[in-house]
Amino acid sequence: MTNKDNSKPMALPKKVQNAAQKAAVECWQEGTTHQQQDWVAEEVPVALSYNGISHAVMMATPMDLEDFALGFSLSEGIVDSADEAYDCQQVTHADGLELQIRIATRQQNRLQQRRRNLQGRTGCGLCGVESLQQMQRDIAPIKNAVPVSESAVQAALQQLPNWQPLRAATGACHGAAWCSADGEIIVSREDVGRHNALDKLIGAAVKSGLRFDAGFVMVSSRASFEMVQKAAAVGIGSVVAVSAPTSLALTCAQRYGVNLIGFARPGRHCRYHSTDASP
Repeated sequence: MTNKDNSKPMALPKKVQNAAQKAAVECWQEGTTHQQQDWVAEEVPVALSYNGISHAVMMATPMDLEDFALGFSLSEGIVDSADEAYDCQQVTHADGLELQIRIATRQQNRLQQRRRNLQGRTGCGLCGVESLQQMQRDIAPIKNAVPVSESAVQAALQQLPNWQPLRAATGACHGAAWCSADGEIIVSREDVGRHNALDKLIGAAVKSGLRFDAGFVMVSSRASFEMVQKAAAVGIGSVVAVSAPTSLALTCAQRYGVNLIGFARPGRHCRYHSTDASP
C-alpha cells in the first residue's frame, strides 16, 4: 500500500507496472486530511474473438492476457486442449483491447452452435447466458480428487500475500494460485475480476505443463458457482477460497466431485465438501 511517510506510492515490480496507474488522493485519518499519491489498478474492456467472430467482452486487468485467453477458452469449454488454440494476437483499440484467438475449425463450429454473447463485468461470470439450461454445463465429474490436508491449506495461505504484488500496491485485485499437494505455491495470477484471475492461472498452469490432479487452487475471493465450475471444467479437483462459498458452489462441488474449502484464514478453515472424510 501507499507509503504514508513520504506520500509516495510503493515501487511496483516490473511484472505489474503496466497494470496500475498513479492517482492523487486526499486521505482523511483521525481528523487530519493530507494529499498523497497512490496506485490504482487498471481495468479495461478486453474483447475475445475466435477466428474473427466476436464472443465476449470482459473487464480485466491488462496483464498476462495470453494466459487469460487460453484459460478462458479452456474453462468455458471453447477448446478441449491447449493445442486447439493455435494463436493469440493482442490488438489495441481506442476503447480497449482485443484478443484475436485462432482455434480449430471443429471447435469454431461448436462455438457457433452455442452462440453465447457475454457482456462481462467485474465479478460477473454468467452475463449473456441465453437460458437457464446453459448455466449447468455437461462436465464429466472428477474421479478420485485428492483431498487437501489441513497443513497444505495453511502453508499456501501463509505464502499467498507474497504472490499478490498488484493487490499489495492497489488493494483492488483478486489472486488465484496453483499449489502443490503440500501447499507450496507454484504459480499465481492477479486481476480485478476473480474469474479472470482464475482463467489467467489456468492458462499459465497449462502452458507450464502443470498437472491439475496433483495439487489445488487457492483463490483470494469467495467461491462462487462459476469459480467451482471453471475449476471442474479443466480437471481441478480442489478449490480453497479465503472467503465463503455460495450454496450453488457447494451444489456444483458435489455434482462434479470437487473438494471445496472456504474461509481459509490463518489458523482455521472450513471444509464444505470433501471426497474423503479423512484427508
